Amino acid sequence: MRKSILFLILFSVILSFSCKKLVQQQEQNEALNIMTNGVWQVSQYLQDSTDITTTLSSYTFQFKSDGTVTGTNGTLTVTGTWTTDIASRTITSQFPANSGAVNELDATWKITDSSTDYVIAHSTINSNTNNLKLVKK
Repeated sequence: MRKSILFLILFSVILSFSCKKLVQQQEQNEALNIMTNGVWQVSQYLQDSTDITTTLSSYTFQFKSDGTVTGTNGTLTVTGTWTTDIASRTITSQFPANSGAVNELDATWKITDSSTDYVIAHSTINSNTNNLKLVKK
């Protein structure tokens, strides 16, 4: 009887970890689907209290499932990388050095609010607090 109870407890623990991993994988897949379907644009970027939205508002961003992101402003296209971490609710983006305005996005961004057509996030870069809003076009 004691072995049966121990087995049942062990089985329950394993099952709960498996379910948690399954839920996290489904959330990861949904986030990937939302980010990679459509084109995104910066609608607001505050660096501390300074509004620098116009430095990035001419760019559109295409996030791809292979972990690349392309920023295009009509004449210039820059390709970088991105990753997401559902558990910590972050997106990390990195563009090559000296890529111009898009280097303002090189950071790990903590998502504070999101939907299928917008993402609001903040980060700290060089002791500046940055607030970003991306909207799907």
